[in-house]
Amino acid sequence: MQKGKELDLANEVESEVNRRMLDVAKEQGIPTIEKLEAAMRESGVDPVATRQTLRVEIMKQSVIQQEVDRKIFFGLTIDELKKYFQAHPDKFRKPEIVTISEIFLSSAGKNEAEVKARALELVRQLRAGADFGSLAAANSERELNGVRVGPQSKGKVGTFEVPNLREDIATAVKNVAVNGISEPLGNNDGYQIFRVDERTAASNAATFNENQVREAMTMERTPKERDDYLKNLRKEAYIKISESYRAAVAPLLELPPEKTADNSVQPTGQKPEKKKGKLLGIIPRP
Repeated sequence: MQKGKELDLANEVESEVNRRMLDVAKEQGIPTIEKLEAAMRESGVDPVATRQTLRVEIMKQSVIQQEVDRKIFFGLTIDELKKYFQAHPDKFRKPEIVTISEIFLSSAGKNEAEVKARALELVRQLRAGADFGSLAAANSERELNGVRVGPQSKGKVGTFEVPNLREDIATAVKNVAVNGISEPLGNNDGYQIFRVDERTAASNAATFNENQVREAMTMERTPKERDDYLKNLRKEAYIKISESYRAAVAPLLELPPEKTADNSVQPTGQKPEKKKGKLLGIIPRP
C-alpha cells in the first residue's frame, strides 16, 4: 500500500473501485452507485468497508503489475523470445478448438434418477432429429442473475480451446462429431447435454507470435519475480512487529537478524539479553 502511494496510483485505483461498484449496480438493475450503497446498507453490508477491501486488493494488484509483470513483459528482447520459442515449440502449436451448445437440467431439490431419465430422453429426441435450439429454449435451466438464458441463447455457450475446457467436459465432447450430441454429463448441479457446433483440428506447426511468447515467458517468470520483489519491499521498509506477534510473524517476513546496541546479532523474534543489569534496546533499521 505504501509503494502504491509512492507510485501515485491512488487516483487510478479509486477509479477502478468506482467502476467495479458500478458494474455490480448494473448487474443488480440499480441505476446509480448511491442507490447501490443504500441497498447494501439495508442488507447489512457496509459499503465503506467494501470499498476499502476493494481498494487494498486493487492497489496490491496494480503495484505488482506495474513493478513486476509489465517490466518482465516489455523487458524481454527479441533474441530471448526467439530462443524460448525454439526451445518450447509445443507451447505455440494451435490446439484443437470446439464450439459447443448446451442443455442444462438442474437436479437441485429434485429426484436425480428422474432428472437423468429426462436428460436421456432429450438426447434420444435430439439424435432423432429434434431441433436443438428449440429444445434448449424449452428445457435448459441454466440461469444468469436468476433469469433462464435458454430462451435467448438457444443453448449456445461459445468457442473454446480444448485444453482450456474443464476436463470432464473435454472428455464428454472428445469423440462427438460436428452437429453430434454427447451423452448426458452428470455433476453435483445436474446434467449437461452438449452439441458440437464446430470443430477445428489442432495444428502440428508451431507459429511464432511475439505477444504469445511474451505472455508465456512472463507467466513462467512472474512467481519468482513477484516473490523477490516483495522480499525487497520488506528489506527496504521499516517494519515494527508487536512483541505479542513477533515469534509467529518474523519468520514469515524473512527479516534479517536485528542488532543490539553493542552490534551483537540478535535473532529476530528473540528478546534481547539483559547485560549488566540493563535491558539493551533494539536499533531499528532505517
